[in-house]
Amino acid sequence: MSAPTRVLVCDDQLLVRAGLVTIIDAQPDLEVVGECGDGQAAVDLAGRLRPDVVVMDVRMPVLDGIEATRRLAGAGVERPGKVLVLTTFNLDEYVYEALRAGASGFLLKDAPPPQLLHGVRTVATGAALLAPEVTRQLVGRYAARIRPAEDDHPDDIPVTPRELEVLRLIADGRSNSEIAATLLISQETVKTFVSRILTKLGLRDRVQAVVYAYRRGLVT
Repeated sequence: MSAPTRVLVCDDQLLVRAGLVTIIDAQPDLEVVGECGDGQAAVDLAGRLRPDVVVMDVRMPVLDGIEATRRLAGAGVERPGKVLVLTTFNLDEYVYEALRAGASGFLLKDAPPPQLLHGVRTVATGAALLAPEVTRQLVGRYAARIRPAEDDHPDDIPVTPRELEVLRLIADGRSNSEIAATLLISQETVKTFVSRILTKLGLRDRVQAVVYAYRRGLVT
């Protein structure tokens, strides 16, 4: 058997944190290696424990989850980690900042346990977890903050026309199966396109692809 995915849980609400730890630790393929209640402790523990995934609340004392995420996964970090940010719709003003900070995914704090576990496992594989409803309702709402620069133009993007179609659908919050159905291609082909797009554009995951598409004016 392969080693379990190592998870660090960071939430300043003790009862919430205990619930997250209990749910995650009960899985044979997941292991909680640490927990904490503030962003600075999260950064310190992550540096020492090197977890595979950090489950990070947004609003925490000492150092908030956005800045903690930036220090763990932001631009210039030598060994960027994978951070799954916990958010709520009434705190969605933080989503854009978390995207820029390097978060690999988002999960609503009232999500049922199966979604939490799916989120941890998805982020651990290196994929991004950006649910369609989060993309459409949250990222779209803050698209005005990431308007393209005047000298940006879609023709300058180094991808093929088909890859550009896929990128636009990713930014629209479509899953691989939805993209496959829209373009009448297989899901394996979609995966290949997504991989090529990320490689050509120097992007880490689908989350960064969404931000890129908004910045370049590919979606509105």
